[in-house]
Amino acid sequence: MNNKSLIFELPKIVEEGKKEVEKILERLSSQSRLGLQTNELVLPAKDSGGLFRGHIVEQKNNGWLNRLIYGDNLLAMQALLSGDEQSGLANMRGKIDLIYIDPPFDSKPDYRTKVTLPGVDLEQRPTVIEQFAYADTWKDGTVSYLKMLYPRLALMRDLLSEQGSIYVHIDWHVGHYVKILLDDIFGKQNFKNEIIWQRDAVGKGAKKTSSQWSREIEQVLFYSKTENLIFSQGYKESEDLTHTQLKEFRYKEADGRLFKIVTLGDYSVDSIKKFEAQNLIYVTSTGKKYKKYYLDEFQLAIGSLWNDIPNISHGKNPEVVGYGTQKPEKLLERIIQASSNKNSIVADFFAGSGTTGAVAERLGRKWIMADLGKPAALIMRKRLIDQNAKPFLYQSIGDYQKEAFTSSKLYRRVGDLAQVVLQLYGAIPFTEAQSQMRNLGYIKDSKTLVMVDSPNKMTGVATLKKAQELKASFMGGFSKVVVLGWNFTFDITEVIHSLNDKSVEVLVIPPDLLDKLKSKADYKDLIDSGKIRFSSLQYLTLKPITIKILPDNKEQLHIELDNYVLLSPDNIPLDDKDKEKLKELISKDPLSLIEYWSIDPDYDGMTFRSLWQDYRENEDNDAEPFHVVKSVDLTVAKKEKKRTVCVKVVDVFGFESIATEEV
Repeated sequence: MNNKSLIFELPKIVEEGKKEVEKILERLSSQSRLGLQTNELVLPAKDSGGLFRGHIVEQKNNGWLNRLIYGDNLLAMQALLSGDEQSGLANMRGKIDLIYIDPPFDSKPDYRTKVTLPGVDLEQRPTVIEQFAYADTWKDGTVSYLKMLYPRLALMRDLLSEQGSIYVHIDWHVGHYVKILLDDIFGKQNFKNEIIWQRDAVGKGAKKTSSQWSREIEQVLFYSKTENLIFSQGYKESEDLTHTQLKEFRYKEADGRLFKIVTLGDYSVDSIKKFEAQNLIYVTSTGKKYKKYYLDEFQLAIGSLWNDIPNISHGKNPEVVGYGTQKPEKLLERIIQASSNKNSIVADFFAGSGTTGAVAERLGRKWIMADLGKPAALIMRKRLIDQNAKPFLYQSIGDYQKEAFTSSKLYRRVGDLAQVVLQLYGAIPFTEAQSQMRNLGYIKDSKTLVMVDSPNKMTGVATLKKAQELKASFMGGFSKVVVLGWNFTFDITEVIHSLNDKSVEVLVIPPDLLDKLKSKADYKDLIDSGKIRFSSLQYLTLKPITIKILPDNKEQLHIELDNYVLLSPDNIPLDDKDKEKLKELISKDPLSLIEYWSIDPDYDGMTFRSLWQDYRENEDNDAEPFHVVKSVDLTVAKKEKKRTVCVKVVDVFGFESIATEEV
């Protein structure tokens, strides 16, 4: 932990942040610029057995599609700033009218996610990508947190339009320091308001407040990019007034209309005469004149104290989607209505439960959301389908190597980790004299090369092709290559099948390995125990798809899930007692692990178009909240040639698999 004063550290944070932003902006036009991989074009079809009926907007015909992006928001913003013709993404610099972010506040969060399965409750720890991100965010406390935020805020400024605004939702721990960063990036002159949100009407219990005043507020810092911003003043109607405000309307007309009186101030004589003609002047017994304001037509301009929007956690609220930091829709509704127009693009780069996108969708705005958390991505996709959103893209940063975009210090640390993983697998790492690549090793007395992928990387087609090249050429060539990965692209099983190369094997590194490597003693114990298990990937199987010919040139596809083979429970980030519960459930009911499944009845091999979906808790399709339906009959246009049906499943832990069948 860094013990230097934060006042002393702030100039360094700003200087380092500016340098990092310069490097990022230089890379945007280079060959190493990042792109977005489209995992799914989601075409919401919530009703039972129905296909999406609207017009399908293609990615490459300049039609706008909203975007839900899974991955590090720093990388997502780089991809948005550079644009990507292949995925139909225009350069988004200066295109976004409103950004709202709610970055994490707490320096010591557990970040566990509750997973409810039939008869079993589990607690899932974060993915390896999340663990690395959280460790980086808080390794030096508030200093690291501010270092994380600075380049991200700077890229957000580049994404904002000239009439754009940003709202940064923060709490008392770091709000004052974040304001200094925002002053530097956006300019003090563009600071508009500090909004105080009173999230709770009453304070916490006595234990929480025994040595301090109760905390029931959070702050939202509001900045514009220029003076020429979009802003529409909101008003409270009479029914929204507080009891204290209502008590001011204590005067009554003969017909019962309530009004309050205020001094005339600097109104002109002519104005007062007009008010008198409209019966808007009240005269006291002493002859003093006041202006009347009637309760039934009164509007009060909303100020910077928001005490009329209760927190989402109060009572049984239909908005609740089971995400710890979810914010109420009314909060986002007020912000979006004030600082964007119809068809404006609204973005949230710490999207969490997806409230920003859900409200933007409802209010007729375009949206972009990004989040690093797998549980967040799952919740957002289901939430948007639930409200019958317009078609949107679900994307990821794809086959990326984060270390190429960060400091050499981080690269060394991951290189060290790769050396440990190689030895745990039973491979001998190559020396620096043999190879500069610290993630390569070999099996003694064997022509087997072993390659360890990064915990910050999605292992996919690019990695496997690189492994093939190394197998053929590195140090005279090898007969086999084993790729050990932490995180995988959604189509990894199809990629492996398409390569059709039995000399390439892909195995999963246990995600809880990081927890077991806290010290050198832990590492030695693991080596001695031989208990580390590198397992194969999960996969989905379907029952044979059948076709029934229908009138009017239609046909009906019967599609049924057969089995879902999960990678070993040992490789799920769970506590040991939860792993045992999971093993028992897998043996009895493997399909109960499926959180979401979707179908593209005419897959082109490139873009998965999700024309039908079902997911747990979608009771439009069945009455079982913790199971998906296992089969569906889809009516589609008849096709003379063979069609490729593609089915995607996502399990409760966020692992994705697809299965295809030609019919």
